[in-house]
Formats: sequence, C-alpha cells, structure tokens
Amino acid sequence: MYIIPAIDLIEGHCVRLIQGQYDKKINYESDPVKQAQSFIADGAQWLHIVDLEGAKAGKPVNTKNISAIAALGKLKIEVGGGLRNEDSIQELLDIGVERVIIGTKAVSDFTWFSEMAEKFSGRVILGLDARGSKVATEGWLEHSSESLLKFAKKAAKLPIAAIIYTDITKDGMMAGPNLERTKELIQAVDIPVFASGGVTTIDDIKKVAGIGAAAAIVGRSLYEGTIKLSDAIKATE
Repeated sequence: MYIIPAIDLIEGHCVRLIQGQYDKKINYESDPVKQAQSFIADGAQWLHIVDLEGAKAGKPVNTKNISAIAALGKLKIEVGGGLRNEDSIQELLDIGVERVIIGTKAVSDFTWFSEMAEKFSGRVILGLDARGSKVATEGWLEHSSESLLKFAKKAAKLPIAAIIYTDITKDGMMAGPNLERTKELIQAVDIPVFASGGVTTIDDIKKVAGIGAAAAIVGRSLYEGTIKLSDAIKATE
C-alpha cells in the first residue's frame, strides 16, 4: 500500500479545510514546493494535490505551483479540483501531472467522464467524496442523489486508474477513517481504491492496509505531527 501525502492549495499556500468547509481553513506551509521537497526527503513516491480554488472555479487555478512541484522530477503527482473539461485535463498532463482526479463532472455528466476515461486511459482517477452513502459534488458544497457504491461499480467498468474515496465527515477531523464504508467499496469493485479522510495514526494506516486499500492519502495528520511520513511508509512495508 502506498502512503500518499496531500497538499491542498489556496492562493499558493498549503492549507487544510475542516470537513471541506472553506470558512474552516487552517494555514500551513506557505511554499508548496518546499513542502513537496520535505515529503520527498521522507520517502514519498506520490503526491496528492487538490486545487481548492479550482474546485470552486470549475477550472485549474494553482497551475503555477503544481508545475513547479512537477518540475522537481521526484514525485508522481495526482491532481484534482475543478477539472470539468478536456482542455483542463490536458493542461495538467502537459505540465507533468501523472494522473488527474475527476469528481463533480463525473457525477453530473457520466457520458463525458466515460469519454475522458477512454481518451486518457489509465490516467484518470475517480474522486468519490461522500457524506453517508451519497456522493457530494462542487467542492463538497453540494449533495447528489447518486449512491456511492452504485456509482463506483458503474465507473469501475471504465479504464480508470483508481477510485479515491473520501468521507467528508472524517476529513480534517483527525478522528480515524471510515473503515467500514471503505471496505465495502474495496469489495464492490475490481480496481484500486485509495482511502482518504481521517487517517491520523500509524494504527489507522495499518487498519487501512488490512482492509485492502491500494493507498492511503494523508493530510492534516502530517502537518500536525500525529504521523511522520517516513514511519507511515515503513509501516506498510
């Protein structure tokens, strides 16, 4: 299982939102390149970036910082936030991003998502963010009527790289992940599932690995120091 550190960007700074609420923001490192270098030093192979301004704007906003991190040449990068058209996807891939994460547009226009999954085979990740059993969209600001498991099964038939499942109620709360629902999702599909939201301790890491997740995305706990990235990586070896 991979440990994937997360950088969430607003105005070029590394931040975290509590339960996805933009008015509950915690500021961390002001230089995302410096933060990425720290993750590299601790052994990271992948980096998860969310362009939070992009998620609200419906198009990538923090491309300058993403490009600078990609230029380091040390990390495989996955990026989400505001990817609603083919040009935005291509823009990120052109600056060195390995995989793009599509959430809102996948739910609102599954035909388009299917086309992008085919066109960029193996380079698209489905971001499934949920409160309870229903998928959330628009940077977590809206709720859909889509069932999490039903939608995941439909999407898993496409040539996508993985599904990232985030329980919004857990995200940024440092209270442990939703293991039960993550396990349900892992058992429901035949593609890699990444666990995100609430991973706080090494014990959480071991539990996520134990249910068969392909990766754990870790954010606030790294910044707050409840997990050391190098220790988390060792725990999965």
